[in-house]
Amino acid sequence: MVLAAALTLQFKNTFGFGTATGVTGQVTAAGKPVANVSISDGFSVVRTGKDGRYSLTPHESASFVFISIPAGYAFPHENQIARHYQLLNEVDKLDFSLEPLKKDDSKHSFIVWADPQVKNKLDVAQMLEQSVPDTRATIASLGADTLVHGIGVGDLVWDNHALFPMYNEAVAEMQIPFFQALGNHDMDYRLGDDSTSDQTFKKHYGPTYYSFNRGRAHYVVLDDVRYLGKEREYDGHISQQQLDWLKQDLKYVAPDDLLFICLHIPVYSHVKNNEDLYKLLQPFKHVHILSGHTHYNENNIKANVYEHNHGAVCGAWWTGPVCEDGTPRGYAIYEVDGTGLSWYYKGVGQDKSKQIALYLEEADGQRTLTANVWNWDPQWKVEYWLDGDYKGLLSSTRGLDPLTVKLYKGADLPNPRPFVEPKETNHLFLTGIPVEVKKIKVVATDRFGRKYTSEI
Repeated sequence: MVLAAALTLQFKNTFGFGTATGVTGQVTAAGKPVANVSISDGFSVVRTGKDGRYSLTPHESASFVFISIPAGYAFPHENQIARHYQLLNEVDKLDFSLEPLKKDDSKHSFIVWADPQVKNKLDVAQMLEQSVPDTRATIASLGADTLVHGIGVGDLVWDNHALFPMYNEAVAEMQIPFFQALGNHDMDYRLGDDSTSDQTFKKHYGPTYYSFNRGRAHYVVLDDVRYLGKEREYDGHISQQQLDWLKQDLKYVAPDDLLFICLHIPVYSHVKNNEDLYKLLQPFKHVHILSGHTHYNENNIKANVYEHNHGAVCGAWWTGPVCEDGTPRGYAIYEVDGTGLSWYYKGVGQDKSKQIALYLEEADGQRTLTANVWNWDPQWKVEYWLDGDYKGLLSSTRGLDPLTVKLYKGADLPNPRPFVEPKETNHLFLTGIPVEVKKIKVVATDRFGRKYTSEI
C-alpha cells in the first residue's frame, strides 16, 4: 500500500517545519470512517471519533502528523519504507486512508535488523548479496500467507548518508514493510545540537518516534541517541518530550497486550535516564525492548521488561563472519500469536537450527571446551555428553569467544578495520575435557523447549 501520489511528491520535494495553527482530518478505510485511532504531532495525542475525524493543534516545533496504524490494517509504505505520517507544511487538513487486511493479524511475525551500518560500496555489496537474500529466504520460510514486517533499529548507514538509498534498496528487495529507528551513525553532525541532528533521517523516514499496532501487539519506536553538539559526541538518553508523548500514547494500550519498544542504544546498559522509561512501562505485563548498537547479542531481564540487544547485520563492521562476541552476523525473527511470543536469532548463511558454536582448545596437556550459545538467557538449559555419556549441565560464564580472538584481537586485525576487538560475553559455557574423549555433544534447550545440538 502506498500513500496518495500527491503526498509522496510533497514529501520528496519539500521538507519544512509545520506552522499550521490547527489541523483536522479523517481516517477512513474502504470509504468508511475508522474510530478510536491515535493521531499525533509528536507532542499531543488525539483520537478519531465515530466519524473517523480528528482535530489537532500542532506544537510549534512539530514537523509531522502521524497515525498510530490500528490493528487490522495494512502498513502504508513506499517501496516497503513505512509511510505512516504526513508533513506539516502550511496545511490544515490531513486525511489518512487505510487498507483493511484480508486476514486476522493476531498471528504475525517480524524481523529485526540491527546495524547494517554500510560505509562504502563494498559494505553495500555484502548487504545486498548476502544479508538480503538470506532474510528473504527466512521470510519465505515463515509461509506465503504470514503477515511479516521489519524494524531497523538504527545505524542503517555509517555516517555516509548518501547510502540511505542503498539501505532503502535492501528494504525494497526484502518485500515486507519496514519501520526505521534513528542510530548514532544516522545523525547529522555539525548542524547544531540534538534538535537538528535528525534532519536528513527525517527527510528519508519521517518522525524519529511514533507507534503502530498489529493484532494484540503495540509497537513504539523511540530515539534514544542524544547528540551533544560536538563532532561525533553523543550519549544514550530519552528526551522528556518523548517520555511525555509516550505517556499519552500508552493510555490506549491494554496492560496485558504485547508492548514492543524499538530503539537503537540498549536501555539497560547505556541509557542514562532508563528508570524514567521503566517507570512508564511498569503497568504492562509483556514488555520487550528491541535494541542494537553494541554489535553483540545479549538478553537482559529487569522486572517486567525483557530487552533483546541484537547482534549486528554487519557483524563486526563487515570485516568477518561474527560479531565481537562470536554471534554470527545476522538478525532476529519474532513470531506473535495473540499475546504469546517466541523468537530466535538467525545467522546469515546458517540454518536457524544453528544456535551454538563449539571450540576445543588444547594447552599444556589440558583440553577446554567452549560453547557459545549466543541467544541464551537464564531460562535456557545447556547440557553436554562425552562419548555418549551424559555429564550434566553447563553454567554460563563471561569471557571471550575463541573465534573472535583469532579474527579480531590485535592492533593489525582485522583488515581493513583494526579497531574491531573481541568483547566479553555472558553466553559462554566452559568445561575441561579429558584427553581420551573422542566425541563431544552439547544440547541447548531454549525457553520455548526447542533443542539445538552441536557436536565435535
